[in-house]
Amino acid sequence: MSYSPDLIVQHMLDGFDRYRDQFRELTAGARARFEQARWNDIQEASTQRINAYEDQVHRTANELVASPAGTAVTDVSNWPDIRRAYISAIETRFDDELAETWFNSIFTSLHQHDQISDETMFVHSTRPLSRPPSRNALTRGFISDGSLENLASQILREFSFDTPWEDLERDTQMIVAELQQGLPDWAQMDHGLTVEVVQSVFYRNKGAYLVGRLISQHEQWPFVLPLLHREGQGICVDTLITDESEVSIIFSFTRSYFMVEAPVPSEMVAFLKRLLPGKHIAELYTAIGFYKQGKSEFYRALIAHLANSDDRFIMAPGVRGMVMSVFTLPGFNTVFKIIKDKFAPSKNIDRATVIEKYRLVKRHDRVGRMADTQEFADFRFPRERFDPDCLKELLEVAPSTVVDEGDVILIRHCWTERRMTPLNIYLESASDAQTEEALFDYGKSIKELAAANIFPGDMLLKNFGVTRHGRVVFYDYDEISYLTEVNFRVIPEAMYPEQEMSSEPWYSVAPNDVFPEEFPVFLFADINHRRRFFKMHGDLFDASYWKGLQRQIEDGQVIDVYPYRRTEPAA
Repeated sequence: MSYSPDLIVQHMLDGFDRYRDQFRELTAGARARFEQARWNDIQEASTQRINAYEDQVHRTANELVASPAGTAVTDVSNWPDIRRAYISAIETRFDDELAETWFNSIFTSLHQHDQISDETMFVHSTRPLSRPPSRNALTRGFISDGSLENLASQILREFSFDTPWEDLERDTQMIVAELQQGLPDWAQMDHGLTVEVVQSVFYRNKGAYLVGRLISQHEQWPFVLPLLHREGQGICVDTLITDESEVSIIFSFTRSYFMVEAPVPSEMVAFLKRLLPGKHIAELYTAIGFYKQGKSEFYRALIAHLANSDDRFIMAPGVRGMVMSVFTLPGFNTVFKIIKDKFAPSKNIDRATVIEKYRLVKRHDRVGRMADTQEFADFRFPRERFDPDCLKELLEVAPSTVVDEGDVILIRHCWTERRMTPLNIYLESASDAQTEEALFDYGKSIKELAAANIFPGDMLLKNFGVTRHGRVVFYDYDEISYLTEVNFRVIPEAMYPEQEMSSEPWYSVAPNDVFPEEFPVFLFADINHRRRFFKMHGDLFDASYWKGLQRQIEDGQVIDVYPYRRTEPAA
C-alpha cells in the first residue's frame, strides 16, 4: 500500500475538530449574548454556526486533495481501508456518531453519489445502539422534601447569571403556583418529588430555557422554564411548561436551532427523547444544532422504511405548485419537493433563485412559522415504489431532475420537509371552532414571520400547512423576501370612473410593490372566511401596519415572538 489510511484519517479528524471547536465557541457565547441582551448578534451567530459545517468540509476536502495523499483520496477503491481505519480512530470519542457523518460529508464532496455504499462510507451507523454512560454529568437533580417552594428556590439559585434575577421571590411563587395547578395532589405531596434539569442552558433568539423533567413514583412530566432578559430590569421566569405537547412545540421543526452545550450529543438526545417520545431522534439532533446528524438519521429512517414497507410514492395532496412538484410516501411523514423545469408564466424567477430562497430559510430565524428543510442530491429509489401516475407526472414536469434509469428512478436534487395538511384542505372539513382557530393562527403566523423580517410573498392558504398540534406553518419559499425589501403602498385614488373599471391598474407598479388592501379578495375565495379574518387581523390589510414593522426592524429592534402559550404577558 503506497499511502497511509491512518494519515488520511488524522487529516479528516483534524478538520472535524476545527469544526467542533468553532461550533463549541459559538455555542458557548450564547450565555453572554443573552446576559448582555445582544439580540442582533444572536441571528448572526446562529448563521455562522450553520455555515461552519460546509465551510470546514470544503476546506478539509481541498486540503486532502492538495496533500501527498491526494491521489489516494480521489481513488474510491481506497475508501474501504480508510473507513476501517476511521472506525478505530473514533472509537473513544464522545461525538463518534457526528464523526461518522463528517466522514460521509468528506466522501461525498470528493466522489459521485453512485459510489456511495456501506463499504465506502457510513450509510448505516457502526455506533452501538446502547453504550455505557460517560462521566460527563448531563443533569442535576433537585428534591422537594415536601416543599414545592424549596424545590423552586433550589433550581433558581443554582442557575444564576451575571445579570441578576429581576425578582427571585416572585418567580419562585409563580413556579409553585404552576406546579400546584399542573401536578396531581399525590405528586405535590411526594417528599421524593424530583426535578432533573439539564445543566446546560438552552438558548435561542431572545430566550433561555431550563429543560428537564419532574419525576414522582414512576411518573414523569416535562419541566421547562423559559427565561427572559428584560433590559434594565434583569432576568425573569416567564412561565413553567409541564405539558408534553407544549414542549414539543418549543422543540419544533419550525424553530431555529438551540445553542446548548452538549459534550456527549447522544446522551443529550437520549434525555430529550425521554421527554418527547413522539419525536424522532433526527429532529432532536437538529434541534440542538447538529442538523447534518439530523439529516443522516432522517436518511437512515427513510431507507429503513423503504426496506420494511410496501407503500408507494404518490403526489402530495393539495393544489399543484407552479414552481415545485411535491410527492410523498403515505407511511412516512415527509414530503419530497423538486423544482420543475418550467414555471408558470406568472412566476418571474429562475431555478437558482428558488434554491437560494430555500437556503435562506435554513439560515434565517424561522420563529416557529417556517418548516425546516433538508437538501439532498442523487436519491435513488426502486421504480416499483412509485405510483405510475406519480412517476408520470414527475417525469413530465421535471425531466432534468427525475431520471428514469430502468428499474431505478434517480432524483437528482430535492428537499425534504415535514408533511402537514394544507390549510385550504384543512378548512374544507374543519368545524366552526377549528376554522376560527386556524384563521386566527394563519394571521398570527404572517405577523410572526413579518416580525422576523420575512415577507412570505405568496400568502395563499395552499402555501400554509397545519401541524399535528394545530399550528399554522408556511412552507412554500419561492417568493419569500426580507420584509425590509418590500415597498408597501396604498392604491391611489382613480382620477375618473373609467380608470376603476379598467382591467389594468391605472397606476405604476414596480417589482417590489405590494398593496395590502388587495389581500382580502386575493387570499379568501370564501366570503365568510374573509369576514372572520378581517375581524381578527384586519391590520394586515393596511399598508401602515407593514411600514411600522419595517421601521422597527430598520431601527434594530428584535421583536418578541414566543414559542409557547404565556400565562401572563410580560410587563
